[in-house]
Order: sequence, then structure tokens, then C-alpha cells
Amino acid sequence: MNICPKCGLPKQACICEEIAREEQRITIALEKRKFGKIITVISGVDKTNIKDIGKKLKMELACGGTVKNGKIELQGNHERKIKEALIKIGFKEEQISE
Repeated sequence: MNICPKCGLPKQACICEEIAREEQRITIALEKRKFGKIITVISGVDKTNIKDIGKKLKMELACGGTVKNGKIELQGNHERKIKEALIKIGFKEEQISE
């Protein structure tokens, strides 16, 4: 039987990921890049599953983007829709600040 080294529970009952998700403080910001292009930057997401979250956000918002330096960068201004998309993925509203 595999046991998680962090919480000591069996792998099937491991709650480490849930605890890490609850402790996250996500911030949303807009940045202006070259040629006046605007990008939405999401920081504070746990680095273990950041690529998966970035992929889900890009699909949900129908935009391009990347994951760099522990931040998710989405092309365009998604200030209004990003909070709803993060909640849909599984984050709580209290964790997200703009």
C-alpha cells in the first residue's frame, strides 16, 4: 500500500492537494505589453498543477496563453470572466483577489 509522505494517509485518501488548494491566494492583474497588447496575469497558483490549470483556463476563455515563472499569462483582457472561470475549476471566491 502506498502512503503519502506528507499527510501519512494512503494515496487514495490523500488530502494534501485539497489542503494546498485551500491555502492558495490567487491574484489577477492586467499588464500592457509591446504594441499595446493586454494580457491577464494570474499568480499565486500552486506550482504542482499550474500547467493543468492554465490549460483549463485557456479552454474555458477561448484564448491563447502560457505558463511562465509560476504565473499563468492569458492573451487579452479577461478581467470580467476570469473569476467565474477559476470558481468553475474549483477555487473558492475568497481565495481570489483582483
